Amino acid sequence: MSGPAMKMSEQKQQGSFFGDDWQSLPGLQRFCHQAMAASFEIFTVEKDARYAQQAAHAAFDELDRLEAELSRFIENSDISRINNLPAGRPLRLGLSAFECLQISSRINTETNGAFDVTIGWLLGCWRNKDGTPRTPSQQELDFARRHTGMHLLKLNDAEHTVELLTSPVRVDLGGIGKGYAVDRIAGLLREWDIDTALINGGYSSVLALDGPAGTEGWPLTLSNPGNRSQTLARLHFRNNSLGASGLKKGQHIIDPRTAQPVKAKLAAWASAKDAATSDALSTAFMVMTPEEIGRYCSRHHDTRAMVIPADGDKEIRKDKILLFGLWKKEELLI
Repeated sequence: MSGPAMKMSEQKQQGSFFGDDWQSLPGLQRFCHQAMAASFEIFTVEKDARYAQQAAHAAFDELDRLEAELSRFIENSDISRINNLPAGRPLRLGLSAFECLQISSRINTETNGAFDVTIGWLLGCWRNKDGTPRTPSQQELDFARRHTGMHLLKLNDAEHTVELLTSPVRVDLGGIGKGYAVDRIAGLLREWDIDTALINGGYSSVLALDGPAGTEGWPLTLSNPGNRSQTLARLHFRNNSLGASGLKKGQHIIDPRTAQPVKAKLAAWASAKDAATSDALSTAFMVMTPEEIGRYCSRHHDTRAMVIPADGDKEIRKDKILLFGLWKKEELLI
């Protein structure tokens, strides 16, 4: 998932995203690790720097283990095993891969198919191996559509197995994997009794635990992806998550329901209680209509969203921003 900016005011000293007002925060620790083709960061408020470092290292070990199970680019990962599985043969999965598929199935149902991790064949139709866009033939699209859809995966909750109803199917967790990893990191930090923390997965998935003492919460800013100098909103997060998705120049986001690229939106942010859901919803909201997003948020009161239409303007006007769910007036800056 390529996301628009979700950051804290840039701190030149550390090269991260904290502003000067955070530099004097007692016990502030920052740890960084590369995984899942992204930079993951853990920010904690912990007086014992060595203890915080040990917890972060344990969290990043878990992150590496998750990548080994969930990446379609790793030959023996659970996802690669699914993508090479013949139809009708149950495959036992590890807990992480199975949970990702369970969450993906739930969100697929809730969004009426707008989020779909079986989209791998469709992505391959519209992208070259180097990620640049291409135009597929009708024959390619027809094949991809026959091999796309969560209904093609039969999940057995008791046995933690998946069975394909047709083959081959290409599962791609790019729209949920980072969010799921962020949730798992948060759970590990809590096991270490670190409750004041913020986890950032590649600036497309952020989860806040408790905020630093004496604050409203961890500060996040939402920026215009086409003009990063324009800040759209400033939020304070605690015990909540934020997912971001957007179009990079020359790339496509594919609507799994139509098999066509999405062109009407520039960016979408989604906020929910857990990072896996926010991550997936930000992708879904890129392809859903405003009416569909509105209905979703009205049924899920802990969810809110911001969507930016793609109208070609460098500066985004307030009347162009689409808001869903409960927003505070002071959070919007334009």
